[in-house]
Parts: sequence; C-alpha cells; structure tokens
Amino acid sequence: MPAALREVTRQDLLPDAEFAQVRRERRAALMPLKRLRRIELGPVCTVHFECYETMLFQIQEMLLIEKGGEAQIPDELAAYNPLIPKGSELVATVLFEIDEPVRRAATLAKLGGVEDRFFIQIGEDRISGVPEGDIERTREDGKTSSVHFLRFRLKAEHVARFRDPATTILVGCDHEHYSHLAGISPATRAELAKDFA
Repeated sequence: MPAALREVTRQDLLPDAEFAQVRRERRAALMPLKRLRRIELGPVCTVHFECYETMLFQIQEMLLIEKGGEAQIPDELAAYNPLIPKGSELVATVLFEIDEPVRRAATLAKLGGVEDRFFIQIGEDRISGVPEGDIERTREDGKTSSVHFLRFRLKAEHVARFRDPATTILVGCDHEHYSHLAGISPATRAELAKDFA
C-alpha cells in the first residue's frame, strides 16, 4: 500500500479474544521495531516515531483494555490513524518520563510551550514539529502535558537528504528550560526512511 494511503481499518483488527491470545507474541515482535524508532532526548524525554505497526498495536491494546466493543472502534481509528505518517512526514509521540510525582510536576511546570520547540535537523536545515491540534497541551498556568504528538513535514529535498548517509540527522528541542540534541543512528535512519513514499 502506498505510504500516503496507510491507515488502520476495521478489517485490520482482530477480535479482542483473539488479540488477547497473540498479544504477548505481537508485543515481543514489535519491540525491536519500537527500539529502532525511539530516541532519548536529554535525561527525561523520549521521542517515539510512530508507524502503521505501532498504531495498529496501540489500537488493539486500547480496545482490549477499555472493552468498548464495536462502538469503540471508530473513536480509536479516528484518534490513532492521524499518527501514521503519510509519505512525506515523520510523526512522533514525545514523552516526558519522570517517575517521582513532585519532580515531574515541577519540571512540567517550567516547560510551557515545549510542544512548539521540537525539530529535526537535516544537515543545516531545521524542520519544526507541528503539534497535533486535538487539545491544548500547555495549560494557562504554564504547565505542559507529559505527552505530545508532533508532525514533521519534510520537503522532497529533505527526504532525499535524509536518505543520504553523508547527511547528519539530529532530533532536538530548544526550549529555554529543556535544550537537547540527539543524533539518529544509521539503523534508525534506515527504519524511519521507510515512512517516506
């Protein structure tokens, strides 16, 4: 299927009982892919680049856990299909992971607007992430959410340079209270390049 047409459909989904039987093996099979698509950005942030396979599993998980049956399926498809890249973009879930509640609250309180400060750098060019517009992720008091969904739209020349092993690719955040850069390994670059048409 062309990348621009990728989406999870009702026909792709297993019944809950059937998914429960293969859940463990599907999770194990997905882990190497998820590791390749995960980039640690500084001490408390990870960037997970999503794809059809990660979203299919997420939808199946939500259906199994929430037990909403057939009526839940349209909502899950509507929520997660937009996170599947459509051929000229990368789509990421960004997580701030801090186990200790007091420290988490204090950190997130300083990161208002962080969702607008993520980028991918391809050579000298920066492509800013565009936050999903489903809900506002920074509250009026300046506290941000621990989860953000970002879309990085690339031009054709960026895609070509992304595929060129001689080009340096970085993921970054330049928020005043969280400024970090991380390189993308050759294996991760090869995996993410599959998201392009």
